[in-house]
Amino acid sequence: MSKKISLAYFLSHPIQYFSPLFKALAKATDLSVYYFSDASIRGTFDKGFGQKISWDIPLLEGYKSSFVKNHKKDRGLDNRFWDVWNPGVWKAVRHAEASIIIVNGWTYSSTWLAIIAARMSGKSVWLRAENPLNQELKKSRKVLWAKRIILKQFLFRYLVDRCLYIGTESRLFFEYYGVRPAHLIYTPYSVDNDFFRSAWSANRGRLDEIKQELGLPAGKKIVLFSGKFISKKRPLDILTAFAATDKGDYFLLMVGEGELRPEMEQFIRDSRLEGRVRLTGFVNQSEIPLYYSVADVFVMCSGMGETWGLAVNEAMNFEKPVIVSETCGCSTDLVQHGVNGYVFQEGNPAQLGEFLDLTLNSGQLPADAGVRSAAIVANFSIDRIVENILQAK
Repeated sequence: MSKKISLAYFLSHPIQYFSPLFKALAKATDLSVYYFSDASIRGTFDKGFGQKISWDIPLLEGYKSSFVKNHKKDRGLDNRFWDVWNPGVWKAVRHAEASIIIVNGWTYSSTWLAIIAARMSGKSVWLRAENPLNQELKKSRKVLWAKRIILKQFLFRYLVDRCLYIGTESRLFFEYYGVRPAHLIYTPYSVDNDFFRSAWSANRGRLDEIKQELGLPAGKKIVLFSGKFISKKRPLDILTAFAATDKGDYFLLMVGEGELRPEMEQFIRDSRLEGRVRLTGFVNQSEIPLYYSVADVFVMCSGMGETWGLAVNEAMNFEKPVIVSETCGCSTDLVQHGVNGYVFQEGNPAQLGEFLDLTLNSGQLPADAGVRSAAIVANFSIDRIVENILQAK
């Protein structure tokens, strides 16, 4: 029996999307996960949601993990370099039995510490990142010039052995900054497909009952938005598109919370959409399957900063057609235009409204569009990530 590959994964904090991956990796490898912060475990104020958030699913079960002492205890996590500072990372890397150190991105000071410690210890450094090229090229020349120096000429050339990309735009990003194809590993951005598919199987036979439980109107076609009510997510775009459709048989369900809520509520009043729109507030992971189940179409209208959009993966596991802005990192991989949904121009509510009608009323989208969504997202799986990491070792 061959010895398991040994991995040490360094990450900012426990994340609901990563925990299922770590469970799967722990079964196939000798995995140890090191966290820079316990913010998501103890529950902290989430700037995007505008409230204190504590996830109601286990984030630390099924794999070995530890927290490296953070000397920036009073700081939240907001993708700033000094949000965390964990000198103990140096010792953790150098004493780890793992021959491969995996880090996520390059935002935090402690990530750089882990990379340098691994390099000086003779360990291999693998870096996973989400950045899509389509958004990268919209940045200023000054920023791109600086990143070519930092990433292309330094980080990717001298410090990183392999880059783990999550999709097409992510691969193009790495290639743009000089990473050769032989040094790339495909690790598709995934959610726990088994969990969501199981929830869909349990719920699909009682949709009318679930609508009644959630207080949703019977006989209406449900348009679902799920995300923080913040500028990056552009929630007012879906409200604008919805107001213009003037279809009495549509109901807009907006799952989330955030700083734009007052502006959204004012828009709803001004547009006389009361009774046709619901803003739910924050919904935790154990309850979100109910909302996906009753949807007829899922919409993501995000702009810059939406490096992927895992809510699209989730919705597709519930066999839903999806309408996604072209800026979202997942749009290239998950949406086949006119097959399982539509890709629209960011900031174009008129086009979004047109695609809503094409999806819900015209019959132009294939009747099995939702089934096709499920077939597409099945290829974006945790099992695929594990398989590709094992093959790349």
